[in-house]
Amino acid sequence: MLIGLQIRDVVLIEALDLSIGPGLTALTGETGAGKSIILDALGLATGMRAESGLVRRGAAQAVATAVFAPAPDHPVWDLLEEKGLAYARDEDLVLRRSLSADGRSRAFVNDQASGVGVLREIGERLLEVHGQHETVGLLDARTHRPMLDAFGGLEPLAAEVAARHRDWRAARERVEALREDVARAAAETEELTFRLSELDRLDPKEGEETALAEERALLGSAEKALADIAAAREVFDGLSAKVASAVRALERARERAVTAGAGADSAAVARVTEASAALDRVLIEAGEAEAAIDAAASAFDFEPDRLEKAEERLFDLRGLARKLNVAVEELPLLRVRFAERLRAVESSEDALKAAEAALKAARDAYIEAAARLTDGRKTAGERLAMSVMGELSPLKLEKARFRVAVEALPEERAGPTGLDRVAFEVATNPGAPFGDLGAIASGGELARFALALKASLAGRATGPQPLMIFDEVDQGVGGAVADAVGLRLKKLAGNAQVLVVTHSPQVAARAEAHWRIAKAGDAERLRTAVEVLSPADREEEIARMLAGAQITDAARAAARALIGA
Repeated sequence: MLIGLQIRDVVLIEALDLSIGPGLTALTGETGAGKSIILDALGLATGMRAESGLVRRGAAQAVATAVFAPAPDHPVWDLLEEKGLAYARDEDLVLRRSLSADGRSRAFVNDQASGVGVLREIGERLLEVHGQHETVGLLDARTHRPMLDAFGGLEPLAAEVAARHRDWRAARERVEALREDVARAAAETEELTFRLSELDRLDPKEGEETALAEERALLGSAEKALADIAAAREVFDGLSAKVASAVRALERARERAVTAGAGADSAAVARVTEASAALDRVLIEAGEAEAAIDAAASAFDFEPDRLEKAEERLFDLRGLARKLNVAVEELPLLRVRFAERLRAVESSEDALKAAEAALKAARDAYIEAAARLTDGRKTAGERLAMSVMGELSPLKLEKARFRVAVEALPEERAGPTGLDRVAFEVATNPGAPFGDLGAIASGGELARFALALKASLAGRATGPQPLMIFDEVDQGVGGAVADAVGLRLKKLAGNAQVLVVTHSPQVAARAEAHWRIAKAGDAERLRTAVEVLSPADREEEIARMLAGAQITDAARAAARALIGA
């Protein structure tokens, strides 16, 4: 709801602060008094088209501020969220726009600088304008579908269709992702199979590189030790035979000494005997040393090519790790991953088939729900057309025809709102083809047509209703037609806020609030003034509208009768 309008330096208005209440508010006054300036200022504040001519002569800029009090669940708050604008759902929404004399414009939302386009988007959610020069809201075909759904009580079914569409889209995205995965996996299969065969052939074990490196170091040291032992062993090769030969030679020497006449206890024989005994001991020690060397060699017992095998294994593991660009210790895990990936390739086909089945089910569910929604819209469209046609004659539009076009869309254009396009269409003369609402040439006729449509929809709409503005909806009509206009505006104002610029006393008499627009001042300082009328002043103003310049008692009595009707 609009609760306040502040106007500064707009055409003939120097400064004006207005408070607006609920229900129907009538704006009356002589032609040229400036009633449209109020609407122009409101349009300026809500992002509508504006030209520098709106700036009051002599002023640097025009400024208009509109203060709204949307309900906490109003969709305008979601728009502010989308645009990154700060807000509080329990506070007022302030729209402000300045227009300089050179045509430059600045827009603000809750005192935050914004673009005029954003201001216009916000304004479109808060008000509708139906008038002589501009119609905002009804001519936008995007508004027709939600209007029809509200009229037909189809919102729950529309919500179901939107949910089915989300499910369908999610299922489609799942299938597309799986198809890409299958295609990518299939391209990798040959490479994966080859790499896995290499890993299977090597059969790497966790911690194997460390164990092989340690074994390699140990075997290398052992090999060097054996070489040293072998060198020591060579020293004893033939030593025993030489010592034994020396012993025998000494024995012969002893025997010859005895034969030569030396006594057995002679010094020569004694020395030869000692030497022979020493050699015997040497022979015994040498045998023991040789046995110890052999025992030491046997302690290093391993396969002759064991070091070569360990080195070859280590080199193979490290070579494959380099090829796969991983560390050797990661090879066992990589082997598991490759095997899992290959299994996934095999199972992805099954997953894809299951996803495709789910996609078909989601698509069928959406198509079925959308078809029910289309049928509901067609039925509701027929009822709405009959209702609107019933409203046209009292509003002096008896030659016009109205229909709700529900056009089927191809499946590729399916969306969350269904499989059809909804548009309100009109034929203004008998035999003329139907066209969009913009085909109505007269602004007054279009405003009355909007009134007929809104009257048919009244009471069926759900959610927050926009401020509705009707600018001279009664143009060119009077009497019973004007009274019919007033009755319908009153009906609309039962659950919405309505502003009407009118020259008709029958319309003004139906209002809860009444503003009189008049010019004040002299030629040098002419300005537009707005007076909020008291009940007595309101009666006088309606009497003026009935009688003209000379207000009579009869006119006042007629005014009281209209107000009390």
